[in-house]
Amino acid sequence: MLHPPVSGRNAVTPIMEWTQKMTARVVVLDANPLGTADVADIARRDARLVLGETAMQRIRASRALIEHLTQLGKPLYGVTTGLGACVDTPLAEADLIAFQHSVPLSHSMGAGPALPVEAVRALMTARISGMAAGGTGASERVILGLLAALNAGVHPVIPSWGSIGAADLAPLGHLARALRGEGETEYQGKVMHSAEALALAGLEPLDLREKDGHAIIVANSLSTGTACLALEDVACLIDWSLAAVALNYEAFRASLKAIDEDALAARPASGQCEIGARLRTELAGSGLWKENAARRIQDPLSFRCVPQVWGGSLHAFEQARLATEIELSHSGDNPVILPAVEQVVSNGNFDLTAFTLAWEQLGQALAHCAVGTANRSLKLMSPTVAELPRFLSARGGSRQGYAELQKPVAALEAEIRHLANPMSLSPLAVSDGVEDQSSMAPRVVAKTAGIIERLRYLVAMELIFAATGVELRGVLDTMGEGPRRTYAAVRALVAPLDDDREMSADMARVAHMVAGPRF
Repeated sequence: MLHPPVSGRNAVTPIMEWTQKMTARVVVLDANPLGTADVADIARRDARLVLGETAMQRIRASRALIEHLTQLGKPLYGVTTGLGACVDTPLAEADLIAFQHSVPLSHSMGAGPALPVEAVRALMTARISGMAAGGTGASERVILGLLAALNAGVHPVIPSWGSIGAADLAPLGHLARALRGEGETEYQGKVMHSAEALALAGLEPLDLREKDGHAIIVANSLSTGTACLALEDVACLIDWSLAAVALNYEAFRASLKAIDEDALAARPASGQCEIGARLRTELAGSGLWKENAARRIQDPLSFRCVPQVWGGSLHAFEQARLATEIELSHSGDNPVILPAVEQVVSNGNFDLTAFTLAWEQLGQALAHCAVGTANRSLKLMSPTVAELPRFLSARGGSRQGYAELQKPVAALEAEIRHLANPMSLSPLAVSDGVEDQSSMAPRVVAKTAGIIERLRYLVAMELIFAATGVELRGVLDTMGEGPRRTYAAVRALVAPLDDDREMSADMARVAHMVAGPRF
């Protein structure tokens, strides 16, 4: 496994919940930054986040500089001036605090369905991580207030849509508004008024001072936080997809020359040697390694090019991970607070072009995997190509077998290709033309997550088809170690298809397994 397992936020009894909280991992953010797996642990498995002394020193240093320059009457964007196109509007000294309270209100303009709880927790974690980098100038009490809300399970209701990726202003505006006691918040499984949730959790509403309102919203925390979750999901998906490929190799009687170590090393394109090695390990002990065990000298490309296609995805995965770690561990604030040189510098570090391109690439790489998965599944059902009963029907043409599942295979593959199209090019200019470039980062991550969700079902179907294929082929006793384990896992959830039946539930059970860690 590349990352820790995925787990849902299922309903639990109070005793179970108490036990989970008592045994939850503690993540310390101090001299070393958070990793993407840390964010997933906090968001999905209720790990507690703690700030160490080094992190607190960075926070205090940046805050001290803001307070010092404000007292000197220095012009500071978002502190003594308006925001966006209103940068040319100076604020009266008497209006500085009121302005910070107005910022979350003016930026609470999100639309659409509410984010799931795990996404809200990931967003909160990412914002705290960015603040702990020391570039925000936020006050210590506000950062600790965010931290307390996260650890107490206070989750503001935040609309999914509305950010163009030039800082996730709308989602963070709703976050700040809720933690001030306005709007709605989820707490202990119930949605209620934010003031009630804070009171039940024993927390005070955030007391915003100079810079605080702006400091909360001026970050790409939704993009970064949800990217951490998607990375964990892709890692699980890679593992299960390779398991499905290996089982399908057994069912199809594919040639293992495609994963030959020397052949792959002859042109070591990114990731393909690693994928080949993982498949060789998966197929250890398989009868396919024997001379003339394969049915063909060369198989269709969807079988033969797995190392190259999944190797490309592995490379894209690593690029997306690196880009996400940069955003998670550094300050993308504007202006950025630089205590070491006693400067507050306006900049464009909030722009996520490099991050977005990495995530567009990952989505397109997964789309290539989806094409291969769909084609291998359809090939296995063809008596001409696979030399197995048509549609893998145990009763021949008198029953449909898996014929009708070809339609969701085709539909999901088409949807994935649609989602893989880029959306980060040429967004509209806003803020009276001042904000004339943006990355659309949160929506790019969201559509990549949509690809992952659909690809899980394609992988689940390949697992189901391949399990039937090895039964019809009669090779259960000669399979490799990995395919044996995979076959047993599938059959623990889905019975053999002896006669036609409803199969949506079968797909859902296996897709749920694919969403978690490989055994």
